[in-house]
Amino acid sequence: MEADPQTEKVNILLVDDQPAKLLSYEVILSELGENLIKASSAREALEALLKVDVGVILVDVCMPELDGFELAALIREHPRFQQTSIIFVSAIQIADPDRLRGYAAGAVDYVPVPVVPEVLRAKVKVFAELHRKTRELERLNRELETRVAERTAALEASTAQLQRLNEELEGRIEARTREREQALAQLFEAQKLDTIGQLTGGVAHDFNNLLMAVLGSLQLLRKRVPDDPRTLRLLENAVQGAERGAALTQRLLAFARRQELKPAAVDLAGLVRGMEDLLKGALGPGVRIVKSIPRGLAPLEVDANQLELALLNLVVNARDAMPQGGTLTLSADEPEGGSGRPRDLVRGDYVRICVADTGTGMDPATLARAVEPFFTTKGPGKGTGLGLSMVQGLAAQSGGALEVASEPGLGTTISLWLPRAGASVAAIAPAAREVGPERAQPRTVLVVDDDPLVSTGTAAMLEDLGHSVVEAGTAADALAVLQSNRPIDLVITDHAMPVMTGMELARRIRQAHPDLPIVLATGYAELAELGDDDLRLPRLSKPYRQEHLAAVIAGLSVPSLQPDVALG
Repeated sequence: MEADPQTEKVNILLVDDQPAKLLSYEVILSELGENLIKASSAREALEALLKVDVGVILVDVCMPELDGFELAALIREHPRFQQTSIIFVSAIQIADPDRLRGYAAGAVDYVPVPVVPEVLRAKVKVFAELHRKTRELERLNRELETRVAERTAALEASTAQLQRLNEELEGRIEARTREREQALAQLFEAQKLDTIGQLTGGVAHDFNNLLMAVLGSLQLLRKRVPDDPRTLRLLENAVQGAERGAALTQRLLAFARRQELKPAAVDLAGLVRGMEDLLKGALGPGVRIVKSIPRGLAPLEVDANQLELALLNLVVNARDAMPQGGTLTLSADEPEGGSGRPRDLVRGDYVRICVADTGTGMDPATLARAVEPFFTTKGPGKGTGLGLSMVQGLAAQSGGALEVASEPGLGTTISLWLPRAGASVAAIAPAAREVGPERAQPRTVLVVDDDPLVSTGTAAMLEDLGHSVVEAGTAADALAVLQSNRPIDLVITDHAMPVMTGMELARRIRQAHPDLPIVLATGYAELAELGDDDLRLPRLSKPYRQEHLAAVIAGLSVPSLQPDVALG
């Protein structure tokens, strides 16, 4: 700890070769209360100066070896003693040239002999206080410099911290801005896709109605034309074209998430085995298929028909990405603990189906648009651009997700995440869905559809099966028919009709005729209106064939409607 200069004694060096004079100086100056140091020669004086901090030097001018002038000159040459006060004591009369020599050597004052004690004390006291004040000023300067350095360091630290906080704030603002822009872009994309979905769903519904009329008429026409190979070939081409149109509408409905799904527990290995010939035919001889589906894989909760269509779409896309041939790997696993699960997928148990190819891959720009509806890189006439959109629609509607990973030159991997079926549900592979026409007991069928082409085609197929048909263009016309005296055994109604939907018509009919069978025909299922709490009606998915219509009717128990029952 540094001593306080206000209370610390000042070292005063007394230099004289005569002990009596040193003693007299000591007696005179003792009243000052300072620390007195005596030296009888210039050498002793220099030794004392090197040992302690001396504030005032009282030196005799006339000394052997070195006189006072020479000693003062030596002292002043040392950097430590540039400001030390030197007072000369002289017993001889000093002329002005000698005084000038003394001041040049570094003296600050002269005291003549005989010494007047009061004068000597006063002069020494003045320079001792000056030394003390100088040391105090130096201490204050050091403290000030220390404080300034500390404040400067603190300011620099605060400035650095402020700069760091500003950088963090700017980083957060940039991150939030990017998040907001991404959210807005996602919202815009979702709104755009929703609008496209509504549009495509409506178009698909109308297109299904047209295909209903085309397919139904072609089926009936095939029975009536002469057995001419060229004519039959033309009819078969027309039927295949209409069926390709029906497949396209299914893709549109899958993208719009409006197709009617019938989820069940599906054994993936069994489903793939059943598709093996179809997959090999779609891939062709230049692509080798490798399957890696582990035994004991949990069943999927999905519509088997739509999953078949999704896998076929993925396989065809992979084949097109390998024009020179390659390897397609179809694998499946059950990631534990949700590892690798897409961020927007809710917690749960899933099975991941991967379709990987060794094809050309996609650059980032193409990858970003891969699932965009109607986007294709296959060129005009070679693709609809709905394949991946359909698969994504199926995944989303089934409670799963779709992921696409690709790099140019390294191929593409499509990961389809689908929920696992409940443990209590037995897994099934898709059964055969084609039904042959059946001849049931002739009945009177009320056909309700606002599209005359569909109504006429359905009526023609029913009449060909031996049934009688009554047509109604609106739900109100159908209610009027049921209120008449004409007996009705069965009602087949379209769902999407203006004013009153087919489901609403069915509720009105059930209120008065709970036993009258009703079949709902639809180009797509409005899920909000066909929930679990609604009527459990048999359904026909447009476009349907005559054999599907016959099979539905054959499976119904149809009591005839008595004409005396009124509808409210």
